Parts: sequence; C-alpha cells; structure tokens
Amino acid sequence: MAFLDSWVQSISGVLWDSLLIYLLVGTGIYFTIRLRFVQVRHFRLGLKKLFSNFSLHGGKQEGGLTSFQALATAIAAQVGTGNIAGAATAIASGGPGAIFWMWISAFFGMSTIYAEAVIAQKTRTVVNGKVVGGPAYYIQTAFKGAFGKFLAGFFSIAIILALGFTGNMVQANSIGDAFHSAFGVNPILVGLACAIIAGFIFIGGIHRIASVTEKVVPLMALFYVIGCLAILVMCGGGAVIEAFREIFVSAFAPQSAAGGALGVTVQQAIHYGVARGLFSNEAGMGSTPHAHATAKVKHPADQGIIAMIGVFIDTFIILTMTALVIVATGAYKSDLTGSALSQAAFNSQFGDLGMIFIAICMLFFAFTTIIGWYYFGETNVRRLFGEKAIKFYAVLVVGFVLLGSGLKVDFVWHLSDMLNGLMVLPNLIGLLASSAIIIKLSREFDQNRKSSRGE
Repeated sequence: MAFLDSWVQSISGVLWDSLLIYLLVGTGIYFTIRLRFVQVRHFRLGLKKLFSNFSLHGGKQEGGLTSFQALATAIAAQVGTGNIAGAATAIASGGPGAIFWMWISAFFGMSTIYAEAVIAQKTRTVVNGKVVGGPAYYIQTAFKGAFGKFLAGFFSIAIILALGFTGNMVQANSIGDAFHSAFGVNPILVGLACAIIAGFIFIGGIHRIASVTEKVVPLMALFYVIGCLAILVMCGGGAVIEAFREIFVSAFAPQSAAGGALGVTVQQAIHYGVARGLFSNEAGMGSTPHAHATAKVKHPADQGIIAMIGVFIDTFIILTMTALVIVATGAYKSDLTGSALSQAAFNSQFGDLGMIFIAICMLFFAFTTIIGWYYFGETNVRRLFGEKAIKFYAVLVVGFVLLGSGLKVDFVWHLSDMLNGLMVLPNLIGLLASSAIIIKLSREFDQNRKSSRGE
C-alpha cells in the first residue's frame, strides 16, 4: 500500500504542481482573449441575471432547471472544504501573496467556466425525459469515432471515481472531523446522519437536489460571510487594511512581508495560489457543466454568463473572506496549516465558539458538495451504464459517505487529488476543440443583444 500511495502522490504531484496549472491558466487566458474579456464585459449582466432569477422556491421545471437552480447546484459543488482549508493551505505554503494569485487564476477561470457552460448547453441532450449534458457529451461532439468515444469514456470514469466515490469520502471525513473536534461526537454517527439525508436527496433526482441547493447555498454563504465580517470588525479597520497590504506586497516581494511569508519565494506564492484557487472554484475541471447544461435559458451564453458568477462567489467572496480572517488575525504567522489554521483564526476572536462556527460551516460546505458531486457522477453513470445503474450508484455513494466519515485514509485523499487531475485533461481537450463553436455562439449572443437595443 505504501508503494501504491507513493506512486499515486507522484502522479498527482506532476499533474497539479506543473502540467495542470499551465494548462488551466493557459486555457483561461486563451478564452479571455478570444471572447474579448467576457468576464469583464458581461459581469454586470451576470449579476443582473443572478438577482433577477434568484428564488428559494424555483419549483420544478419540465425538461430542466431554472438558471438559478443550475447555478446553485454548481456552487454547491464549488464551495466546499477547500474554501476553509484551501485558502489556509495556500497561505501557509505560499504566504499571504498566494491569495493575490488565487484572484488572478479566478479571473481567467471565469472565462473558462463561461466556455464550459456555453458548450454544455449547446451539446446537451434528452435521455428518458431528462435533460443531460457535460464534458462527455461535448467531447464526443468535438471528436467523432473511436478517439472521441475513448476520451469521453475516460472522463466519465474519472469523474465517477474522483467525485462520486473518493471525493465524497474526503468531504464526509471533513464533516466527521469537524464535529468530533467541536462537540466530541463520534464521526461514524455524524456520517450515518449525513448518509441517510444524502440518500433521501439522491432518490429524488436532480429536481430534489436543485430544490435543496437553491435554499441551502444562499443561506450557508450568507451565514459564513456574516461570521467572517464579524471577525474582521472585531480586528478593526487597521488590521483589515494591513491584511490587504500583506497580500499585495507578498505577491511580488514575499521577503519584504512579515510573519509567515518569510522564506517564501514569488514562485511559491504563484504556485500555491493558482493551484489552490483552481482546485477550489473548479473552473476547467469539467464538473459544473453538468449542472449548467440542465438550465432552461433562451441562449447558451445566458447560462455561460451566470456560470461566471459562480467562480466570483466562490473565490472573490467566500475564499477571500477566509483569507482576510487568517491574515487579519495574524494566525498565518503560526506553524499551522489547512483547516487547523482556519480554526485558529476564528478561535482567536470567537473563542470556543470559533470551533463550533467552523464545524457548522464545514457541515454545510461539505454536505452540499457531496450532493453536487453525486449528481455530476450520476450523469456519467447514466451515460455509461443506463438508468438501471443509478440506484446501485446511489447506494454506493451513500456507503462511501458513511465509510469516509469515520475512516481517514491518506491514500484516499491522495487518490482523490490524482483522479481530479486526470478528469481535467480530457475536459480541456474537448473544450479547446470546441472553441470555434463557443466563440461563434458568444458573438451571436452579443449581436442579438445589440439588435434588441437597436444599436
């Protein structure tokens, strides 16, 4: 097992430490240029669409989801434990400057996720009355024949294993650990409760999943942001201003920044910021297109524009709040990392309530991720094995959630990282091969808007 674990870590290291960073950022830059900075041009429109479609009771849409339900399901998957532990890991390893590079990667990632949503909308199909779509569908559209079939199949298998099984074990483990630390509850009991509730949601299909996410996601985000703002108010305006200064200064001159940034190079700040940022917002990973494909919109670009807001909320709001709390409280100067560092930051102001606050947030963040990741896997199970396999898949996921809550095996965490990386490769190949269609649809949308305004 030790040999296998070492082998998995080596592959994961090659993927995330070098190859995927350049591919993901490069893809984001490419689409940003080709789509004429769509994340800037249509950002205001994206916010308008978000708030005009906002509803905690979107209802059941025949043949698909509302645009907001699709976004909520996507954000449910994006906002996970990485928003609490990911930011802390980036800061501990790359200094406060890593957060600046998270912002940069997220900026370009907004154009990537726009492209993913647009082509997912264009290539979606209806199977047994259900609207489905995602990378496997646009990969096969881009590449005909055996190669397309192989690439799409590879992606489907990778995402089922990465998110549906190992990924959900990791999320469940985070919930179990958090509740054990905060309340002394047996992680297995927490996992059992999560597994039962998750199973009930899974049985209801995408409409029940959407019904849950459209209600829980806005409330969990609001709860977390209010908690973070309370910490920042307690720290004072001077500490917040200093936190921003640390982030910008150490992004380019880490040696000039104080505390935990000492001994960190600019290269490390860029590396950890970009890697953790991309892992958190999932732009280019091929996960969220499954949700965006189901939205009922007039034009594919409509959903592409609102998909960009998902990355903005994940990185520029939720993850940034975590980072500011860690830096403003000075917790980053300790030797802690991951969720322990975030915990220390909240405990410094909230006392024992900080541990409880993090446990509650971890529950909502990780549980909604389990729901979203289950659905992404389900779409690919249905494509590969048919409708009859869905119930078996749901039972397996429930079992993995229960198992993961009480059994922390480092190999599973490392395997999840590797599989996450492997699913990115076929997705980016299919996405770049579809760029001509994406650009055409984007220009068509822009032209339609000009015509409707009489320009």
